[in-house]
Amino acid sequence: MTAVDAPLHAAVLGSGSWGTTFAAVLADAGCTVTVWGRDAATVREIAAERRNSRYLPGVELPAGVTATEDARAALRGADVVAVAVPSQRAREVLSPLADAIGPRTVVVSLMKGVELDTDRRMSEVVAESLRVPADRVAVLSGPNLAREIALRQPTATVVASTSDATARLVARACASSYFRPYTNPDVVGVELCGAVKNVIALAVGISQGRGMGYNTMATVITRGLVEITRLGLALGADADTFPGLAGMGDLMATCASPDSRNHTLGVHIGRGMSLDDAIVATGGTAEGVKSCRSVLELATSLGVEMPITAAVVQVLHEGLPVDQLAGLLLARPHKAEGVKAEGVVAEGVPAS
Repeated sequence: MTAVDAPLHAAVLGSGSWGTTFAAVLADAGCTVTVWGRDAATVREIAAERRNSRYLPGVELPAGVTATEDARAALRGADVVAVAVPSQRAREVLSPLADAIGPRTVVVSLMKGVELDTDRRMSEVVAESLRVPADRVAVLSGPNLAREIALRQPTATVVASTSDATARLVARACASSYFRPYTNPDVVGVELCGAVKNVIALAVGISQGRGMGYNTMATVITRGLVEITRLGLALGADADTFPGLAGMGDLMATCASPDSRNHTLGVHIGRGMSLDDAIVATGGTAEGVKSCRSVLELATSLGVEMPITAAVVQVLHEGLPVDQLAGLLLARPHKAEGVKAEGVVAEGVPAS
């Protein structure tokens, strides 16, 4: 067996639904996998019973998955490290582990968000916190609802890195009969799609919680994609990324599925719950709740208009009554449809 064909060892930081699911994907692809988590009961259950009943009830994990509460033990000898912790806590979790990352280890971010206060994308947070060069960092994003993948339902995803070798290594580590990775050099575009789609899903959920139908949903999704594209182009992303798996694919899955925590939380808000109660009722991290503010801050700093994102921020964090959301979702002057018509030229520079 050549070095290229040798089995890979992977570590997954995070024992929630997506981290545990991706650990199963890695194991089904032939990796040995160690999951790190802070919850002792969850870690013991994964290690002893190959189950995570808190986040993936009824799902049996592959034999190649084990778990530990010792992050350094999980990282020891890892070829690939997948990070699946809440995005706003990533720096806090990762920084103490910088000296435990091997000199050739590749790190892949499964997180979706933009860091508050710094406006850093998650790949930037990973690189800074773990002191890993950008060419050893990848991001993974696509229409990847955790429970469906845990049940081995077919899907595809995008692995993006500035290094083709890094992207191919991560793709090799997770490719299986039901999980198909495509590589892409557009890290900025793929990450922004993953971050902003959660915000758009909140808007869709809120509107559906208010009793609005499929016309509204389709309008918010398509105009949401315009917002994502507008921001991405202003940051130099590739326009071809946005209609693909990481863009429209992930946006459709997150906005339409009852398994999406962001969509579910939005529905609770639309039905009149407070934000705190909606978070409890959702039962998991809905990244868009915090990321909506950092996404809007980033857009504002670039002079990019994002009315749907702004409306979500106002409802969740500024006390706007949900009944006033509908008018803000489409609060833009009448003009031709399309990104270019709205003040962004093809190269991604805001038009004057």
